[in-house]
Amino acid sequence: MKHALMGCILAASASMAQATEQLNIFTWDGYVTEAEITAVNALLKEQGYDVEVNLLETVAEGPQQMFDMLRSGDVDVSFLTLNYIHMEGSPSANMLQPINVTSPRLENYQHLSKALTDIPMGMKGDQHLYIPWGGGAYGIWANLDTVQDMPTSVNAMLEPEWKGRLSLTDGQVHPNVSLALLALGRSAFEVNDVSGDRAALGALAAPDSELQQTVNALYGQVGHFWSASPPFTGEYDLVASYGVGASAAIAAGGNWGLVPFEEGNTVWLDTINFAKHLEGDKLEAAEIFANYFIGKEVQTRVVESLGMVASSGLVDTNPLIEANPDFFEESMFWPPYTRAAGNAIELMSKRAMGMSATN
Repeated sequence: MKHALMGCILAASASMAQATEQLNIFTWDGYVTEAEITAVNALLKEQGYDVEVNLLETVAEGPQQMFDMLRSGDVDVSFLTLNYIHMEGSPSANMLQPINVTSPRLENYQHLSKALTDIPMGMKGDQHLYIPWGGGAYGIWANLDTVQDMPTSVNAMLEPEWKGRLSLTDGQVHPNVSLALLALGRSAFEVNDVSGDRAALGALAAPDSELQQTVNALYGQVGHFWSASPPFTGEYDLVASYGVGASAAIAAGGNWGLVPFEEGNTVWLDTINFAKHLEGDKLEAAEIFANYFIGKEVQTRVVESLGMVASSGLVDTNPLIEANPDFFEESMFWPPYTRAAGNAIELMSKRAMGMSATN
C-alpha cells in the first residue's frame, strides 16, 4: 500500500514538473490577437520552451487598475502606457524588472525608433523598464463629410459655431485640461509642471483662474461626454479620441481626419514590460514574445488595423510619422502625473462639468 501511494505521489510530482507554464499577458483590448498567440506559441515550442502564452481576460483600463493587476502577481507581461510607469510615486515601476535590450532573443529591438527607446519616464537610471510598441495622439477628429473648415487652433473650438458639435471624454479628463491649456497658448502639462509648488498649483487651479474659466468654456461646447468609446456615429462633428477608435470608424467606412491644430497634439506611447518575478525560461519566453510584437508583421498591424504609430522602422509605411516627423515631440508626451496634479485636474473637471450641466 505504501509503495503504491509513494508511486502515485512520485507520478503526480513528475506530472507537475512537466506541466506547461503559462506566460500571462495583460494588455489593452485588441492589442494581442489569437493568431499572434498561436504564432508565438509555435516559436516557443520550436525552440524547446515548455511555456505557452495566455492572454488574460481582464483588459487594461487605466493606471490604477493596471497597477492593481501587476500587484496581484498574475501578470507576467504588461502593455503599460509609458507615463503610467512612474506615475504617482512609481508604484508600477516597482512591479517591473529592467529589460536586457541586448538579449539575443530581442533581435528586432535594433529596428526601433531611436526617438522612443531611451525616454527618461520609462527608465530606472540607465535601465529600461519598457520596450516601445505603438503610440498615437490624443486629438480631435473631424467628420470630413460635415466639417468643411476645420478649426485651425484649439482656441477656435471655443467659438459659438462649434457649440454642441464636440464630444470629449469624461473617463480620463487629463487630456481635456491639456486642451484648455493649449487654447491659452501654454504648456499642455503646466498643471503637472507646477505641482511641486502648492501655491502655484493652487493659483493655477483656483475657481476664478484663467485656466478654470477656459475649462468651463471648453466643457460648455460639449454635446456629449463619452466614457467607454468615442461616438464616431456622425452625430457629433468633432470627437476626441486616442486614435484607435477613429481608425476603427474609418475602417468601417467613416470619413474622419485628425484636426491639425497649430498648437499640436499631445502624444502617448504604449509599451511592453516584464514583471519583476519573471526568471529562467519564462523570462526568455517573454523576450521571444516581445521580439515578435516588435517585428514587422505585428508592427504593420499596429499601423494598418489599429491606426497607431508603429515603433519599428521595419514597417513599409508609418503615415502619421511621414506626415509629421516630429510627431513624438518630447514636450508633447504625456508625463507621469503627480497625485497633486491629478487631484487638481479632477477638481477642475468636476467644476466645469457642473457648470456645463446648468447651461
